[in-house]
Amino acid sequence: MAATASSSPATANASSAFLRGVERRALVVADLQAGAAGTQAVAAAMRAFAGHAAATAMVDWPARFWGLLCNAPQLRAPATGTATPLPHLSTLQAADRLALLLRVGAGLDEAVAAASLGMDIGTYRQALARACPLDAKGQPDAAAWRTLAEQVQAQVRELSPERLRQLGQLHEAATAKAAPAPMAARAPRPAARPRARRGWLLPGLLVLVLAAVAAWWWHEHGAMRPGSGGPPAEGVLGDNGPIQVESLPDDSAPAAAVDNHAADDAAMLADPELALAQDADFHAWYAAGAPVPVDESQAAPGHAEPASAALETVDAED
Repeated sequence: MAATASSSPATANASSAFLRGVERRALVVADLQAGAAGTQAVAAAMRAFAGHAAATAMVDWPARFWGLLCNAPQLRAPATGTATPLPHLSTLQAADRLALLLRVGAGLDEAVAAASLGMDIGTYRQALARACPLDAKGQPDAAAWRTLAEQVQAQVRELSPERLRQLGQLHEAATAKAAPAPMAARAPRPAARPRARRGWLLPGLLVLVLAAVAAWWWHEHGAMRPGSGGPPAEGVLGDNGPIQVESLPDDSAPAAAVDNHAADDAAMLADPELALAQDADFHAWYAAGAPVPVDESQAAPGHAEPASAALETVDAED
């Protein structure tokens, strides 16, 4: 379920911003639908929307505002012979013209436009089809539709300074009426009188005295000191318990053994054949014929080639 905006300064600011975003288009739609009388319809719709925005979910604000505007009597039943600068609009019935203006002027999608007019989408599409420009063969004229939409949008962008000034006055009047009244300043509350503390001073002092006496008695009589020969008090450690302590024999290696290892290491390092022993694995590989390793650069490595295949001489080619 969509959340409903609460009545607060934040909601008033949000509704004011919403009106700023739609008021130009609303004024042009009203002008093209009802002429000079359209301005009154826009003012009434803005006041009604701003006054009830807090009771409407924000997601429903577009349908709410355009519904208020479209239900204004000036737009539902415009005066006969209302002049319009766009010739095609003058040929349309009022309901069909308003359905068209909600698309090319207000920029609403079909669902919101139909809800604003109180129609289902099927009925709205029929009204839109009747309002669509037709070519010489009676078929919908896409080029004429685009031209009409561009002309309407140009009027939205190019409102005269006088109309913009008038629109600003309408906006201020609508939002000022709906703005929440400032809250009255609250009178300062008298400072709380400090509570009397005499009631707990005497018992607290008595508890401190008893705690000091108990600590002194425990220090003098409760815990047995080390070496006193008596059993320690419960929870107190002493050194006269049943635990026996004795020295362990020294298991460190004799100095002679350490010296023997050092002598062995020195003899190994002085051996002239030490380097040969360190390369024993290489000499063993060479003595075995030095087989060529498997070629792993191919997708399926082959078997190792014999040593003779890799050690051919120039004489072998002759």
